[in-house]
Amino acid sequence: MERSVKEQQSIPVSKVQRAAKFISTGAKVGGNYVKHYAKKVVNPNLSKEELHNNNAEDIYNSLSQLKGSALKVAQMMSMDKNILPRAYQDKFTMAQYSAPPLSYPLVVKTFQKYFGKTPDQIYDTFTKSAVNAASIGQVHQATKEGKTFAVKIQYPGVADSVSSDLKLVRPFALRLLNMNEKELDHYMEEVEGKLIEETDYVLEVQRSLEISAACSHIEGLTFPGYYEGMSSERIITMDWIDGKHIKEWLETNPSQEAKNKIGQSLWDFYHHQVHNLQQVHADPHPGNFIITKENKLGIIDFGCVKILPEDFYHGYFSLIKRDLLINEEELNQIFYNLEFISDRDTEVEKVYFKGVFKEMISLLGKPFHVDSFDFADDRYFEQIFQLGDRISNDKMFKKSRQARGSRHGLYINRTYFGLYNLLNQLQANIKTTKPQWLE
Repeated sequence: MERSVKEQQSIPVSKVQRAAKFISTGAKVGGNYVKHYAKKVVNPNLSKEELHNNNAEDIYNSLSQLKGSALKVAQMMSMDKNILPRAYQDKFTMAQYSAPPLSYPLVVKTFQKYFGKTPDQIYDTFTKSAVNAASIGQVHQATKEGKTFAVKIQYPGVADSVSSDLKLVRPFALRLLNMNEKELDHYMEEVEGKLIEETDYVLEVQRSLEISAACSHIEGLTFPGYYEGMSSERIITMDWIDGKHIKEWLETNPSQEAKNKIGQSLWDFYHHQVHNLQQVHADPHPGNFIITKENKLGIIDFGCVKILPEDFYHGYFSLIKRDLLINEEELNQIFYNLEFISDRDTEVEKVYFKGVFKEMISLLGKPFHVDSFDFADDRYFEQIFQLGDRISNDKMFKKSRQARGSRHGLYINRTYFGLYNLLNQLQANIKTTKPQWLE
């Protein structure tokens, strides 16, 4: 179980140290651009592929050492496949599983701070090396009285550096995401709120217990138990779930029936949360799921939960109905409420943005328009990517003087995009249930 991965002995914690890391990375990225343009003089047909590879490598290496919010943003970007060049997607996807872990002395220090004890004084056994390291914390395996636990430890300094890190990430994000500044600020504010919540492990344990209890009736799911007495603001102790991540599981060549079963459990899990609980596990990246030997889907991380306000929920899903039988006046009201259009828009802008968002939502809503949907259909995903490309390069969006879309939409779009992506990886064909009012 122990891994021989190069461990990190320290994390830059102060604002000055973290800013210095960003500045040196910015200088490297700038240097990569200079080299690229120098080579382009000699070879005018040179593509940007090498530039993207070099930048992705430099940015990822530096974010990996900083951990925390900056790495989390990279992870989120890698999920939105249509907004980044492939080199970044490939590199940033690693943030989902394999950031360099912290060395054991730093782990011990965290335990002493929150429990006044070392891991060895709390558990019977505790792995010296992390078995999994991601953006905000790393996981160790422990045992006590015959039970096996997953112990998640937050990296030092992550909670205190969310706001300052996001300010430092801004220039990279502007360059990579092709967004205007207003849009990015709107986006970053919501991300900051969610990241601050994600660093609160007491809140995570509470939500994990609530949502897993509320979803325990769903067929094919399994949840770990959580141990409040062995958890704190920066440490969570939960049951260890034996199994494989989706990618590893797919390498075992499961049957189509097994893939459909896992896909159905995944869809049912999200359906119940969105439409019945109106709060949702808004981080559907592959690292948060484990498939057991019995082909059950284990849900192992409730750090990022989005609560959906009633008016946003109704407006958003009204637009997903297949036959939009809403009169123009009502439709306009929904577009205003969802902040797709505003009074500052000209008539031309209103018509344009209403058209684009209708197209976008009806494309995302396609699985809802049928009784079952085959997520193995790559043409569907191609349409999503093409629309994303078209929008990100569109002059109307670039010139827009305001951000488009309610901030609540950021995480719900990300949730469905992530869910569809997972179902596509599983190549699953599933019954796409919907609430009655959407039938």
